[in-house]
Amino acid sequence: MNAPESFDSRTLPVVETFHSLQGEGLHAGRSAFFIRLGGCSVGCSWCDTKHSWPADVHPQRPLEQLQAEAMAAAAAGAAFAVITGGEPLEHRLEPLCGALAPAGLPLHLETSGVGAWSGQFQWISLSPKPHRPPGSEALRRCHELKVVVHTPDDLAFAEAMAAAALERRGPAEPGPALLVQPGWDSAEGQRLAVAFVQAHPHWRLSLQSHKWLGVR
Repeated sequence: MNAPESFDSRTLPVVETFHSLQGEGLHAGRSAFFIRLGGCSVGCSWCDTKHSWPADVHPQRPLEQLQAEAMAAAAAGAAFAVITGGEPLEHRLEPLCGALAPAGLPLHLETSGVGAWSGQFQWISLSPKPHRPPGSEALRRCHELKVVVHTPDDLAFAEAMAAAALERRGPAEPGPALLVQPGWDSAEGQRLAVAFVQAHPHWRLSLQSHKWLGVR
């Protein structure tokens, strides 16, 4: 599937921007500037940002404005910029990456891996979904593989995705960091994820620490 053209190559539909802490994954607890893009066709039932799904209800913001905000966040202490959504790969991301370069922040991408690959990133967090599996490029490029857990089927899916990520890399290429993350408010997901990590030393637990802290 090709990524759709934005309404204007110098604008993108933006749900929100904010400077906070990364709450999940290996970079949890670090200062980060977030750009949340509108538009997502993946449609996870447990998604906590369903308001981001329709792209056309969010304002088209100039890339120059996002650049200025990223530079201000860098001056205020942000360690990196996170492009999230929605599903960011439903947009062509090269113009955005280029616009953010002057801020000097490493660019991180949070994606389900659905959509044509675009953009250049220093860190890629892939959160694949069973009902819309990721493309080969996302599996090959990701630095961390983070699977949300609600049921035992999610653990089997996590192991399948880890194997697929390794298959798409050369023999000398390291695999991604492997993480399972309990679904928010899912007692069963928490129990399963903790027991899985205890029994599988190559995996680690990811928590939505920003929700526990009550920050964005």
